[in-house]
Parts: sequence; structure tokens; C-alpha cells
Amino acid sequence: MITRAVQAGVPASWVAGDEVYGADPQLRALIRGHRLGYVLQIAANRRLPTHAGPIRGDQLAALLPDHAWQHRSAGAGSKGPRVYSWAWISLTPEIRPGEQAGGEHHALIRRNDTTGELAYHRCWSPTPVPLATLVTVAGQRWRIEESFQAAKGLVGLDQHQVRRWVSWQRWTVLAMLAHAFLAVATAAERDHHPAPGDLIEVTVAEFRRLFDALLLHPRHSVTRLLAWSRWRRRHQARARQAHYRRREQQ
Repeated sequence: MITRAVQAGVPASWVAGDEVYGADPQLRALIRGHRLGYVLQIAANRRLPTHAGPIRGDQLAALLPDHAWQHRSAGAGSKGPRVYSWAWISLTPEIRPGEQAGGEHHALIRRNDTTGELAYHRCWSPTPVPLATLVTVAGQRWRIEESFQAAKGLVGLDQHQVRRWVSWQRWTVLAMLAHAFLAVATAAERDHHPAPGDLIEVTVAEFRRLFDALLLHPRHSVTRLLAWSRWRRRHQARARQAHYRRREQQ
């Protein structure tokens, strides 16, 4: 899929993935061959090729001094900036047979200072990049997971009961098409009717709610539906501001 996207000219500079993909050396080599950077999560027991020798990710994290950790936001979340502590360590190059050497190899460790939970990543970039860039790429996975959850809740992406590839593919394509319609329609609404300061922008979930209400409950007027929508969005805007203020104080 990555190769097909590159051949099709899809504009991209990075690949992000969870532990399944971070554990695959052939996939990492393929991404490097396309000159795309990657931030791929790995399990805590994976050995990392540091300049001091191979060491497990969790053991490496335990050896890091306090000054090695830096506070960075991985992006805005539903309850404020997603701020974690991050540490990055240079790794020895990983070169597969027939692969051209070059680029920057790093281990990236994320620490949740509230729970102490750690997450580990293998990173590569064709040119040197700052820590903030790797953190931003790592944070994109949250948006990807959010899209999956939205598709499951809004258009039933996971509600198929099939056993064969063809039937699964048909269901998935239709669900993705419905989700794409909602996403594009929501984006168009935001462009044409930006929300005032006391409301949040129209979300995909809100657009779907209005769309369903208009089709399934025609007894409600458009004016009434939009009034309820403004009330909900105003309440959500106040809740979000409260969450952001609390996170900033913390």
C-alpha cells in the first residue's frame, strides 16, 4: 500500500504505525527505500541498537537521567494539549542487504507523567530533524485512531458479520464511502460557515446527527434542529475551555 501510494504521487513525508509495523525490519527498510521518514511504535522488550550495544527499550528508559526528558505536546486533544515527556537517543544505522546507507536513526520514548506509562518508537528520517518533528509525527497516530473510532461509531465500520474477503471488502468500502461523505460535507460546512467564538466547529458526528434527524424525523423543522445544534456546540465549547484551563494549570 505504501509503494502504491508513492507511485501514485500521494504527497507524504512520514509513515506512522503501531507495534505490529515497528517490529517488521523489512517494512522499515522498504519505507527508507522510498525516502520516507517513519515513527513506528515497538514493544518494550524490543532490543535497540545503541552505540553502547543492544539494549531493551524498557531498560534504556530506566537508564536515562532526568535532564534527558523534554516536555512536548503531541497535538491538541479533546481535553487540551496532549503533553508528555519525551526522550530521544541516537541509534546505530540499520542497513538491510542492498540498502543504501544514510539518514538519521533514533529511538523515541514517550512518558505519561501522570500514569508513568511508557511508549517506545523506532524512528528514521532521510535528513536531520528536531525532536519536535518526531513528536508531531508520533502524535498523528492519535488522529488515525480517532478516525477509526469515528468510522466505527458513525457508519458501522466494525459491524460486519462476514467470513470472506470479498464480502468484508464490500462492507468496508461502503462504510468508508459513507464516512468520506460525512467528512467532506463537514469540511465544506466549516469553510462556508465558520463557527463564532462561543461555538465549536461543526464536527462529523454533529453533521451526521443533523443529517439523520432531517431524514428520519422530518417533523422537526430545520430551524429547530439548528437551534439544538448551536446549544450543543456552545455547551461543548465551554466544556473544552474548562478542560484546557485545567490542563494548563496542571
